[in-house]
Amino acid sequence: MLARLRRNNMNWLPKTYKDTIKKFWQNVRGVEEKTVRARTEKGRYVADDPSTPDIDEAYTTVEVAKKSKKKKKKKKRK
Repeated sequence: MLARLRRNNMNWLPKTYKDTIKKFWQNVRGVEEKTVRARTEKGRYVADDPSTPDIDEAYTTVEVAKKSKKKKKKKKRK
């Protein structure tokens, strides 16, 4: 609910500012957006509705945790 309030309160900002703030908070929380196929409650794919050409119902965006970069261990020479 808090996230919804934040989104609604940022409508006065231009889109570039919104994107900048959104990216900043994603970096702080350690998440990133990913586009995935939408699924029903049964787990089946959702089809795109042809009567709404400007909205794509077949895909949704979700926030996923960022993968941490693993450091390679240096081998010790004898």
